[in-house]
Order: sequence, then C-alpha cells, then structure tokens
Amino acid sequence: MPASDPEFILAAVVRNYGPVEAISVERIPTPVPGPGEVLVRVKAAGVGPWDALIRSGKSVVPHLPPITLGSDLSGTVESVGGGVTDLRPGDPIFGVTNPSFEGAYAEAAIAQASMIARKPTSISDLQAAAVPVIGVTAMQMLFERAHVARGHRVLILGGAGNVGACAVQLARDAGARVTALVRANDVAVVRELGAEETMTSLGTPPPGGGFDVVIDTVGGDSARSSVRWLIPGGQFVSAVSDLDLASLDRLDIRAEFLLVEVTRARLEWIAERLLRGKLVVRVGEVLPLTDAARAHRMLAGQLPHAPGKIVLRISS
Repeated sequence: MPASDPEFILAAVVRNYGPVEAISVERIPTPVPGPGEVLVRVKAAGVGPWDALIRSGKSVVPHLPPITLGSDLSGTVESVGGGVTDLRPGDPIFGVTNPSFEGAYAEAAIAQASMIARKPTSISDLQAAAVPVIGVTAMQMLFERAHVARGHRVLILGGAGNVGACAVQLARDAGARVTALVRANDVAVVRELGAEETMTSLGTPPPGGGFDVVIDTVGGDSARSSVRWLIPGGQFVSAVSDLDLASLDRLDIRAEFLLVEVTRARLEWIAERLLRGKLVVRVGEVLPLTDAARAHRMLAGQLPHAPGKIVLRISS
C-alpha cells in the first residue's frame, strides 16, 4: 500500500507479549472514533514504564494483542464520534487515550473525549505529551489522597524521577515543606525544583517521626523504611507499593496505593500550572516513532538516555 494511503497509519504494535523485540512498526488501518471518542492526529507520544508492562504482558489492566502501545499523547482532533460536542476538528489537545493506556504510538489514535483537554498553544507538543500520566499521578497522590497543604512536612521518595519531580514542584507550590530522597548526583536537581532538604538514604528517624506525608514513587526497601519517618496519623501514598502496615508495625498511620485516573478536569489543573511556570516537565530523549523499540531499551536501562521523559515525535 502507498505510504500516503489515508486509510492506513504507521503504528508501533505488539502482536505477542514479549521483550523489546516484540515491538514492530507497521501500517495498520486508521481507527474510527465511536461514541464519546475522538480521532487524534498525533504529534507526540510519551513513553512510560506502564508501556513496558503492557508490552510484556505484566500490566494489572488486561489487554488483548495485537496492541498499539502508548497512552500519553498530544496532537490535533481529526474527527469526533457521536455525542462529542465540546471538541471539534482542528482543536489542539493533550491527555491519554483510554483506561487501557494503549493506542498512542501511532500517526493517529482514538482517545476518549473525557480523558483529553485542550492544549494551550504556548505549551509544546513534546512537553504536553510528557506530562499527562506523571503530572496527574503526582497531583492525585498529593492533594486527593494525602491532602497536602501549607506547612505539611512531605517526604518524596524518588524526587528526581518523572513523577517525583512533579510532586516536588507541586508540593512546594502548595506551601509544603519538601524533603526529597534521591541519589547523591540528583541533589542539585531537586534543590532547583524546590526541595528544602534532601536525603540520600533513610537512616534512623527522629523520635515521633519527621513527616506528615510520604509520597512514594520508588517502592521496595525505601518505601518500607519510610513509614518509620511518619508521625502517628501520618499518610503514606504510593503509585508503586501496596504496603501491609501490620507487618511493618505501623497501624497508627494510613497507607494508600494509587492507580492514576486521568480526567479532563485534572488535565486542565495541570495545564494551568504549566502555564504559570509552577510545573516544569523535563523532556529527555526525543525519538521518531520508528525508534519505539529503542525508547523501550532506554526505559529498561539497556541504553543510556538524557534525564527526563522519553517522548516519540510523531509529526511536526
């Protein structure tokens, strides 16, 4: 078929679960939006760890191959399905595709209208495609689950990572006193983002604990050790760890595990902070769609990459 055939698009597809080599970039039929959906001409697609989980068959959300990978996207509305009256062709948008987090690594993608928002023109497509999942995850952990407010003492585990960096900035903007747990070579990074203090390891906490809230983006031993730093009645919120507080002898605190829920209202909240300069998302590597497998090798640590979010540039 000709490369310019409008009935087909280029997409990064997984036909069977597997390693990076399972990704193939091929032409597939252009999808058609159904009720409540829009067809987006994709300009950029964010690459995240959840994409690798879907590719390898390890996602908590069921998927049925063949799968077009990708959730975060920025682009322009091409057409709308039934019942969509608040978006029209030509509107610049950003957000995620659907609750299954698939479809964005493509020249065109179907997105639920309720999971995208208009993109401010001053925000680039690359940054808009980088922010939806990580920005909304940080926002939900901080304000919808932990109810962080001015004066709260907040410990952010992995403050230099993509979600953690958003959490540092948003917590600081809310007036919280932010401490970030990071690697030694990331101390300067999180200081610049607004962390008042940094830690490179979790030692012995002070009597009674030192924090009202722990935001966990790393899991593992750091997450389990961090609960000792919470005051009685403190809040632990994680996007990666579902802790058993009884086994950690901390029944005097609360712990929640978050599965992110991207909505238009939350995206608009994030966009407003991007516009005011209260939130900056670092875009690291920018690769073409045909390098989707290379992007996943970077995610897996098989190839080096610049700090920040990996983004696929689909079209200019």
